[in-house]
Amino acid sequence: MQTRIDQVYAGCVQPMPNDGRPTGIFKTPVDGPVQVGEHGIVIDAQADRRVHGGPEKAVHHFPAKNYARLRAAFPQVATQLVPGSLGENISTSDWDESEVCIGDVLRAGSVRLQLCQPRSPCWKIDARFGVDGMTRFIAEHGLAGWYYRVLQPGAFAAGDALVLEWRAADAVSLREYWDLYAAARPDLDAVRRVVDAPGLAPDKRERWRQRLAWLQANA
Repeated sequence: MQTRIDQVYAGCVQPMPNDGRPTGIFKTPVDGPVQVGEHGIVIDAQADRRVHGGPEKAVHHFPAKNYARLRAAFPQVATQLVPGSLGENISTSDWDESEVCIGDVLRAGSVRLQLCQPRSPCWKIDARFGVDGMTRFIAEHGLAGWYYRVLQPGAFAAGDALVLEWRAADAVSLREYWDLYAAARPDLDAVRRVVDAPGLAPDKRERWRQRLAWLQANA
């Protein structure tokens, strides 16, 4: 399983228009190779490191095909909904949340990455486009893309192949993850698969453990 990196994006921290709060959501295309370290693309910046960036949210991948659904749902800003506009670092034409799994290990250029969690959309999406409800729509439909941790630093560039190197035998797709997240009474065995998913970010694993404990206690 492999695809091609259509574009790599990076940006600096700047004030949100009509808001003033600092944000790193505005990214621009980068030509040529970018250096990637433990905390992500070296030339990329995040405004609030409590919720963006860091080893467990080092590189954000957003599938370009998701923009079609966003344009249909928010036609008033359709011309603005183009690859790169949601603050992603990697854009690909192929793949979406149904085709990738928690724990997937991939290679791009000389970088090895591991998919460790979905993105959790925040208020900055609504503020960036000046609309209400886009953040909620993205969360409700599981269209947020995903984060990689960096297993091996190096460099990659637009045009490089993104190749799946390893997937767990009982891997949980991001689509399954979001469906379980939204379910009021998810199947306990399915929740256990998430808790045990190799590579899942530690804070997410702990939240799923707590949910599993509550479900078992309130069966």
